Amino acid sequence: MGSMGKKKPRPRRSFTPEFKAEIVELCRRGDRSVGQVVKDFGLTETAVRDRVKQAEAGAGERDGLTSSEREELTRLRRENRRLREDVEILRRATAFFAPETR
Repeated sequence: MGSMGKKKPRPRRSFTPEFKAEIVELCRRGDRSVGQVVKDFGLTETAVRDRVKQAEAGAGERDGLTSSEREELTRLRRENRRLREDVEILRRATAFFAPETR
């Protein structure tokens, strides 16, 4: 009775860049709709639509970040977070050692 109406989460799969590019190309050519590609390959509609949007942004056909810009943004956010942590550690060390120097 506790599992009634609940779906098990789909296991996370990984695909090669070539496969992803082929899926995007099928959708962009117009041979098949996104819905048909999803059914034919057993993919999630959200994942396919996101891939198509990303490809359009990368090609300059849509507003948004290109893949390289997105990677750079991720790298810079990670670096920024690390630097903030470093500053916090230094601030605490300064507060700890400051009373001893007086």
